[in-house]
Amino acid sequence: MPRQTSHEIVPKEATGDKKKAKPRDPVASGERDAAHNRMASHNYFLLEKVEAGVALRGTEVKSIREGQANLRDSYGLIQNGEAFLLNAHIGPYSHGNIANHDSTRTRKLLLHRDEVRKLHDKTQIKGHTLIPVRLYFRNGRVKCELAVAKGKQDWDKRETEKRREADREARAAVNASKHKRGE
Repeated sequence: MPRQTSHEIVPKEATGDKKKAKPRDPVASGERDAAHNRMASHNYFLLEKVEAGVALRGTEVKSIREGQANLRDSYGLIQNGEAFLLNAHIGPYSHGNIANHDSTRTRKLLLHRDEVRKLHDKTQIKGHTLIPVRLYFRNGRVKCELAVAKGKQDWDKRETEKRREADREARAAVNASKHKRGE
């Protein structure tokens, strides 16, 4: 039972002039990707995507929050029932000291045993590999989106570019006709 008092309780909003909190960085709050592998969809057919956690050190997380991550030449590897992220570049933390991390060290991916087994089976097919597509924050934790990918030939890349160009021209024609009618 609450204690009765003779004085009036002041609501929290009315107490003092508090400064407005500075909005969080969009990367740190999870609103924007920390790193995106744009070349993945250009060089590979992305067949199936899986979300995995990444085992990182503290300075690596801080570097990712600063936007120092790059997935351009990285790939996934499954070895001895464990998944690893190789060649992903996470730059050194700006306020780090001698204990700063190695930029391209091998990092363990956190997946369930069944997920690792499924990915291992899919990557055993000739021409299939694991490619990290993006690195992002979810609930304060760094996640990596992995894709089972099949490499594109040069003619596949040209065909994709032609299709993209045709779609772009079709959208431009539709927008021009809407603009002409005054919509």
